[in-house]
Amino acid sequence: MKLIAIGSAILLFTLPAWAGVFLEDFDNGNLDGWQELVFNDVMNNAPPGSWEVVKGELHAVSPDGRLRLFTIGNTTWSDYTIEFDVKPLKKPGPGGIAIAARVNGDWVVWCVIGEWPFFDNASRAICAAGNFRDPSPLFFFGSKHHRLLKLKEWSKLKLEVEGNILNFWINGKQALGPIQLPNRQSFQRLDGVRKRHHEEHHADERPEFQPMRLGKFQDFLTGGAGLGLSSQTARFDNVTITGASIPNRGGLSVTPKTKLATVWGHLKRF
Repeated sequence: MKLIAIGSAILLFTLPAWAGVFLEDFDNGNLDGWQELVFNDVMNNAPPGSWEVVKGELHAVSPDGRLRLFTIGNTTWSDYTIEFDVKPLKKPGPGGIAIAARVNGDWVVWCVIGEWPFFDNASRAICAAGNFRDPSPLFFFGSKHHRLLKLKEWSKLKLEVEGNILNFWINGKQALGPIQLPNRQSFQRLDGVRKRHHEEHHADERPEFQPMRLGKFQDFLTGGAGLGLSSQTARFDNVTITGASIPNRGGLSVTPKTKLATVWGHLKRF
């Protein structure tokens, strides 16, 4: 972790002058602005996760297999990179650790490293997009076998979104990408394929073909960011979001001399 922190410090001083930097190290215990979003919870009856600051780190618990995100930001955020440190502590069942971007209402782009029974029960890195609370449609656009994060050890996840291109890294190695994000036209084309298939092979069946409920479909070009987990207990720290549209927050919106003192203060943890 010390080497990771030093590398992050070097990165901060080499960022372009125009790049905004949002830093959340949870040292002050303040979670203002953060909101929970629970997967497939259109009825609002899922139990909430637990999110609290413990010893300068975010201690998070997802009590079941539902993926729970903790999000920050707004629809003015566009092209940016989010990264954070995570240490899984307990894993009672199949689940994973998530990183999210372009959070716009209930619409989200997210990537997860974990175990997924609906695939092959193997450990995978997966990226998806859609309506998080009411996943119809839900678009999986990346999947690759990848070993799980180690329990009680720090790892780093990183997600970059620029225009309609996404890249996902785990511990400094690119796990998925570059991947083109879906848009309204993507779902409309998919819907047309489903409709033609139904008409050709199931013309006499009832009920009739029902088109996808696109509703207020988002094109995933703007929105906030987040972290998350399912069926796990984990610690999160050093959330860093960089990009031209990102507001400065935390120890990085001050003078270089003060920034340096802040960075070295964080290094003392290691």
